[in-house]
Amino acid sequence: MVNTRPDQLAYQERLLTALRDELRARTIPAVLVIAEDGRPGLDVVDSRFRTRRVFVHLPFCWFYWGDQQDERVTCLRLFAAVERLAEVVADGWNEGEQGEIGVDLSKIVNAHRS
Repeated sequence: MVNTRPDQLAYQERLLTALRDELRARTIPAVLVIAEDGRPGLDVVDSRFRTRRVFVHLPFCWFYWGDQQDERVTCLRLFAAVERLAEVVADGWNEGEQGEIGVDLSKIVNAHRS
């Protein structure tokens, strides 16, 4: 984790708590956790009883559960995010290890200098 401020962590936790509450209302198991690196996450169990951890990516306003394009959804529209996650959970998580989004914004900012 790269220097996440306490207010950012609190905001991530509030977003994940709202997501958890909506998933639980649909009887989808979800537990708010703190990852080893200090980030809040949401452990969500799919229809095959496999768990993935959902995180918040604040710069892009995403809930994400992997590094593929179909493994993220905007957190700006909570109910649409819940709908998408409910579909994914019903179908089952993608096979393989959970990827991590690694966006280095400094590379984007400094791209014109290369």
